[in-house]
Amino acid sequence: MSPQLRNLLTAKLAAAPGTEVVLSHVVLPPETSLPKHYHPGEEFAYVVAGSVELWDEEEGVRTFEVDASLAVPFKRVHAIKTGPQGATLVVFRVHQEGEPERVLVPASAP
Repeated sequence: MSPQLRNLLTAKLAAAPGTEVVLSHVVLPPETSLPKHYHPGEEFAYVVAGSVELWDEEEGVRTFEVDASLAVPFKRVHAIKTGPQGATLVVFRVHQEGEPERVLVPASAP
């Protein structure tokens, strides 16, 4: 089973030209790892079910369980891993309009 991402809303921000918001529902199966990547903006998530381990280049590994919220700063390299229960998240991103939602970082990068 692979990760499932469903974008619920994409909208331009009138108060910040060139910026848009994307609201997504994400289901990550058990024992799933997402590779190192960053977003051309900021990412916020709420854990609806299960738990995730978030690794980022500044803070190392942190675990977030049901009802926890997390934030990933602008262009911060990070990766996600789920445990035996997998995870369901609501993800809210504010990023530069027209940019990709996720940019993979080569495996050789720290």
